[in-house]
Amino acid sequence: MRDERGQTQEPLGLLIAGQWVVRDQTIPVVNSFAGEQVGAVSRGAPADIDAAVGAAAASLRTPCPMHTRYDVLMRAADLLVEHQAAYALDIAREGSKTIREARREPVRAAGILRLAAEEGRRLHGETLPFDIRPGSENRTGYYYRVPVGVVAAIMPFNDPLAVMTHKIGPAIAGGNAVVLKPDSRAPLAVLRLAAHFVEAGLPAGRLNVVTGHGEEIGDALVADPRVRMISFTGGAATGEHITRVAGVKKLALELGANSPVIVLADADIDRAVAAIADGAFAQAGQNCLGVQRVLVHRTVFDVFAERLADRAGRLRVGSSLEETTDVCPLITERQAERVAEWIQEARAGGARTLAGGRREGAMIWPTVLTDVPEGCRLNCEEIYGPVVALYRVDSLEEAIEKANRTPFGLHAAVFTESLRDAFAAVHGLEAGGVMVNDSTDYRLDVMPFGGTKRSGIGREGLRFALEEMTETKVVCLNLGGGKGFRFEA
Repeated sequence: MRDERGQTQEPLGLLIAGQWVVRDQTIPVVNSFAGEQVGAVSRGAPADIDAAVGAAAASLRTPCPMHTRYDVLMRAADLLVEHQAAYALDIAREGSKTIREARREPVRAAGILRLAAEEGRRLHGETLPFDIRPGSENRTGYYYRVPVGVVAAIMPFNDPLAVMTHKIGPAIAGGNAVVLKPDSRAPLAVLRLAAHFVEAGLPAGRLNVVTGHGEEIGDALVADPRVRMISFTGGAATGEHITRVAGVKKLALELGANSPVIVLADADIDRAVAAIADGAFAQAGQNCLGVQRVLVHRTVFDVFAERLADRAGRLRVGSSLEETTDVCPLITERQAERVAEWIQEARAGGARTLAGGRREGAMIWPTVLTDVPEGCRLNCEEIYGPVVALYRVDSLEEAIEKANRTPFGLHAAVFTESLRDAFAAVHGLEAGGVMVNDSTDYRLDVMPFGGTKRSGIGREGLRFALEEMTETKVVCLNLGGGKGFRFEA
């Protein structure tokens, strides 16, 4: 881990039952630009998962009232803000954001925790009208919400604080216990926040963190029968594997996208170019909401393409720690090689490069392509890199039909000045969210977030995640006959 000045410290290890446990085997954390090690974390094993799940289950036997959970979440939010410079440095060193992008994340994550705390205080049930059925006139009752139990939270490398708080914030607010598995490529900010939860007074066992390789500990976590819910953000293939291994559990799976944007003839082109460039190239395109396909009306295609390519060409590529960098390296060189392979596949099929297309180490220069052939991976899978493909269309109807030609359906967007066309796109696009005159990567933390089709199951967003992470319990009182109730002091 890193201290406040970014100096190397001994890894905290695994957090199990409120104690830090360091293992002999470690996993290096590497900055992909310099190729240098910036930290190391303990390499957890299935036995550590067993201990962590056991600690989580045991912690639920000790009541943790809402006022305690509220105070812990608020204090953890304060610590996030207090140490935001250290968090930003962790994220920029280990992950997929420039230092300027990383500085925004601790403040956002603190807001997520505060929202979770407030939503937890609003968790409630309702009375039920038992007398709607003849013979039940003497019955009365209600339902209320109870914790689902042990929640397994499995994270990707991007947005480590935001993703972590979106998972553990509502889980803790709802009274659950969590076993968290970070991505082993970007665990440092996550471990720092786990330590701050301990400092904030979270009871031992309510949050456990096990770092390790997914292929070694993932199945042990998701298959454990003591785990009652799995919250996973990551690739579709891994999500499908989880559904086969998990057994009977609640699932919340966010599995990526191939986000389409429609630009109609009446759109404000400069506004669309600015939003789409940011949506495609921020975080080096390593964003499940990132713009990937842009369907542009033929009458404005040339001017749009020229302006987007010009903007992409002016972005500065370099180290995530440099203040002047706009686009940082991908998380690993292997990921950059994969993105370059997809670009070359599209070119081999006839695609033309309007900007970028260059790779150096883990860096991919912001890339704009056109004439991308149907069927290539860039057209139908998730690129997860700073690459956008442009397509000509003759009508809104054609654009919607082409936008929906994907197994994914997370977010989509449309740029238009016509309210009629905006609502036609809203109703026609197959996605969990449709942004009008905004990029697909717009997200407000209170809105329900999730997708259709292969993009996943369930919804995040604080109130919606809190509902997913709790269950209803019905209480029915039969007040008729018998000797009546005794009321005891």
